[in-house]
Amino acid sequence: MKRTLFLLLILPAFITAFAQKPELSTSSRVKWYTIQEAEKLMKKSPRPLFIDTYTDWCGWCKKMDQDTFTNSVIANMLNTKFYPVKFNAEGKESVTFLGQTFINDGKAGRAHQLAVALLNGQMSYPTVVFLTMEDDKPGVSPVPGYRPAKDMEPLLSFFADKAYKTTTWQEFQMSFVGKVK
Repeated sequence: MKRTLFLLLILPAFITAFAQKPELSTSSRVKWYTIQEAEKLMKKSPRPLFIDTYTDWCGWCKKMDQDTFTNSVIANMLNTKFYPVKFNAEGKESVTFLGQTFINDGKAGRAHQLAVALLNGQMSYPTVVFLTMEDDKPGVSPVPGYRPAKDMEPLLSFFADKAYKTTTWQEFQMSFVGKVK
C-alpha cells in the first residue's frame, strides 16, 4: 500500500520533471527563407522582405530568436505578410540578389558585402531590415537592436500595412493597438 501510494504521488512529478519540452506549434514557427528564395517569391507574389541579419556570436540575436520569433503573433505576421529571411552577416558564401553578386571579401572586417549594403554600413547586430519594392526600386529600412515581441509587432504592422507611405513612425506608434501582451 505504501509503495503504491508512493508511486501515485511521485510518478507524476517524475514524469513532469523529465518530460521533453513540447514542440512549437506551426503557428509559432517562422518559415525562414534564403535571400535568393525570398527574391523569387517576391517576384511571383509581391510582399516585403523581412531580413534578420545576425551573427553566430551575437547573444542578443539568439535571445531574439528565442523570445521574439517564437511568439505566435510575430510568427504569423512574418509568415503571412512578409518573406522572412535569416542572413548571417558574416557568412562566407557568395549571394546574388537583385542582379548583383555579393561576397565576403574581408574588406569590411568579417562582414559580408550584402550585410554592409543592407545595414548602410552601420554594422550592429541584431538588425532587422525591411525591404520593400517601390516602382521596381528597393526601399531598405534597417532597424538595429534587440526587439521583444511587443516592440516588434508595431514595426511589422507599419511595414506590412504600408503605413510608412501615409504616416510617420511616431504617429503610427501612438495609435497602434497590438495583440502581443
